[in-house]
Amino acid sequence: MRQLLALAAGLALLAASACSAPAPPRTDAGPPTPTGPVTLPAPTGAHPVGTTTLHLTDTSRPDPWDPDADARHLKVTLWYPTKQRDGQRAPYMTAKEAELLLKGSGVATTPYDTLSRTRTNAVKDAEPAGRRLPLVVLSPGFTKPMSTLTSLAEDLASRGYVVAGIDHTHESYATTLSDGRVAECIACDSNTDPGFGAGLVQGRAADVSFVLDRLTTTWKDSDLIDRERIAMAGQSIGGAATVAAMVKDPRIRAGIDMDGTTYARIPKSGLSRPFMFLGSPQHVPGGRDHSWDRDWKLLTGWKRWIVLTDAEHQSFTDIPLLTDVLGIEPLPGMLPAARGAELTRAYVAAFLDRHLRSRRQPLLDGPSSRHPEATFCPATCGPP
Repeated sequence: MRQLLALAAGLALLAASACSAPAPPRTDAGPPTPTGPVTLPAPTGAHPVGTTTLHLTDTSRPDPWDPDADARHLKVTLWYPTKQRDGQRAPYMTAKEAELLLKGSGVATTPYDTLSRTRTNAVKDAEPAGRRLPLVVLSPGFTKPMSTLTSLAEDLASRGYVVAGIDHTHESYATTLSDGRVAECIACDSNTDPGFGAGLVQGRAADVSFVLDRLTTTWKDSDLIDRERIAMAGQSIGGAATVAAMVKDPRIRAGIDMDGTTYARIPKSGLSRPFMFLGSPQHVPGGRDHSWDRDWKLLTGWKRWIVLTDAEHQSFTDIPLLTDVLGIEPLPGMLPAARGAELTRAYVAAFLDRHLRSRRQPLLDGPSSRHPEATFCPATCGPP
C-alpha cells in the first residue's frame, strides 16, 4: 500500500510495504549537480494568493497513532484570494521538516535543509478577500507533508477558491505542531498491519469532518466560505481518503482521487455525487491497480476517469518540480515536471469549476488536442 520516495535514476515513488526507502542505485555518471532554490510555478488565476496556518485540536477523540495523546492535534494550511500583492512569501517547509522528509525518503544527494529554501507565491498571513467562496480540502500522500501540494493549492486560490490542506499528524515524516514540536511518522511502524489502509482513510475522514466543522463555524474568517460549495481532492492515500470522507460526510459535494489506490468501500447503493479519478498509467482499467475498476461501477453520478500518459505517482505533486534542486535525474520518459503540474492544475480546476461553480468545461467532455496526454477511460484506454 505504501507509496515511498525512492531514487531510480530519478525521483519517483514506488510501491513498497516497508517504511524506509531503498538505497539509491549508483550510476557511472553520478548524480547531477544540484541547482539553486526552486520557485514554484506562478499561479494562473486572477487573484494574488495569501496563506496562513491553523493549529486545531479535536478533544472528542484520541490520536489514532499516539497512545499518549488524548486528543487529535492537526495542522491546517489555508490558501485564499487576497488583494495584497506584496509581502513576505510563506515558507515551503521548515528546515527540520525538510531534513526529516529527505532522511525518511532515503535522499542523501543534497543538504537536508534544501527543500526549505523552495520559493512559494503566497503572501504569509495576508488579509483574505472575498466572501462565500467555494472551499477545497486537500489531503497529501502517506509520509508526505501538505506542502508537497502547494503548487496546486496556490493555483486554486488564485482562481478564487479557499483551500484547506490538512497535515494528518503522525502520517508524514514531519509535522510541526503549535508548540514547535515536530511530530514524526508513528504510522510508519504499522503500515504492514492487516487493514492498515482502510483504517488510515477512516481516520483521515474524521480529520476532514472535524476541520470542516471548525472552518465553517469558529474560524475568524468563516464567512469567507460557502458551506454549500465544498469539495475535496487528494493524492495517493489522500485520494483514497477523499472517497472515505465523501461516504462519511455529505457536505463534500464533489471529489477527486489523484493516483490513489482506494480502500474505503462505497455502499452498494452507490455514491451519486460528482467524482473524478485522475491518474498515471498504473490506473488504466485492468491495470496493476484494480480498485478503480471496482469503484467505478459504484459511482452513480457524474464521473470521469482520466489517465495521463507518461505520468508517474508523484506527477500530481510538487516533487518532480524539485528534482533539479536535489541533484536527481528524472525518470527516463517521465512526463516533464512543469507539464505534469500544468495538466494537474487544468483538470482539477475544470472539475471544480464545473461542480462548485456550474461553469461548462469542455476540457472534461473528451480528448483535447491541447492536452494529448489525457486519455478518457474506460472507453478509450485499456491495460498497458
